[in-house]
Amino acid sequence: MPSAAPGSQSSLREANRRRVIEALRSAGVLTQAEIARATGLSAATVSNVVRDLSVSGAIAVRPTARGGRRAREVRLSRSTGVAVGVDFGKRHLRIALCDLARQVIAEDELPLPSDHAAPEGIAEVDRLLDRLLGGAGIARDQIVGVALGLPGPIDTRTGYVGSTSILPGWTGVQAGTALGERLGLPVLVDNDANLGALGEVTWGAGRGARHAAYIKVSNGIGAGLIVDGRIFRGATGTAGEVGHTTIDENGRVCRCGNRGCLETLASAPVLLEMLRDSHGGALTPSEMLRLAEGGDPACRRVIADAGRHIGVAVANLCNVFNPERVIVGGDLTSAGELLLAPVCEAVDRFAIPSAAGSLSIVSGVLGHRAEVLGALALVLQECRPPAVGEAKYAK
Repeated sequence: MPSAAPGSQSSLREANRRRVIEALRSAGVLTQAEIARATGLSAATVSNVVRDLSVSGAIAVRPTARGGRRAREVRLSRSTGVAVGVDFGKRHLRIALCDLARQVIAEDELPLPSDHAAPEGIAEVDRLLDRLLGGAGIARDQIVGVALGLPGPIDTRTGYVGSTSILPGWTGVQAGTALGERLGLPVLVDNDANLGALGEVTWGAGRGARHAAYIKVSNGIGAGLIVDGRIFRGATGTAGEVGHTTIDENGRVCRCGNRGCLETLASAPVLLEMLRDSHGGALTPSEMLRLAEGGDPACRRVIADAGRHIGVAVANLCNVFNPERVIVGGDLTSAGELLLAPVCEAVDRFAIPSAAGSLSIVSGVLGHRAEVLGALALVLQECRPPAVGEAKYAK
């Protein structure tokens, strides 16, 4: 449908619809009064736009009570589209679906062999997605976009996955292109720590923070950086490689080729290696955490030491980046204060006062869902589907 002439009443109505739809995309759910504040439109104009969009089926409206006062809660309807988030870990695939009002519709995961190749993983995405869509009664043509998270560097210029020891079968693959061709859908791809950061800022412990860092401590250590509410990737996509911050310049050689990186001191495999003599070679991260909670001195020691090393890296990050919040996530966060307290102590000691004084350090609350929810959030930020474009709802 051709656009209305600039300055006409039709053009103004289309512009107002766009503003309301974008406000709802950004926030998920708003009352009409909140829409007016977010868009700068008058209450009467918002009421008219909401009525028109409700009649067209683009939004759903329901009465609610806020602070003892009656209000009308507005959200985009499921008919406007569905986002898909995909998260690959060393041994798992997780997929989630949500509508454009940020309501998670379906979610599932399945185990994968740690040495799986990219084509095998992509085929599993296709099968699991079909199952989720069928169970939720959603057609593929309702999907507005897919975001894929991988535990490795993603070159933002080319889309290729860089060298990764966690999922070597994906190295050198244009992951977004390959998955997009299989699904017949637009696919965004990003590092798992970046998506964990966006997930926590959108749904979890980072809500309300415009400048935040998410530290993922697992088989490797990475950071996702959020600047003004959006992922900061740097020039080529490697921003946030805090696991390769040098902590001990005379330390062990890291997989990246440098010495004394944070990963050589605080990643989960390294901690288990430290405990090999006292606890044997079959110890798992979950068992280490369980023993630490029960008071095992060796397990408590290595986790606390890891927290201190992570804190030094976080202090350096804060001196450069100055976030308002740091969220610590990943497998080791269930250690709670045993890990977090040494992080905070090291930051207080090594960060400049102006950076440390305005900073809060918290544990992530989304657990293993942080990355897949972050993938959903990336689709909601980046994809602009025709179903919520101005042309469909132009009158």
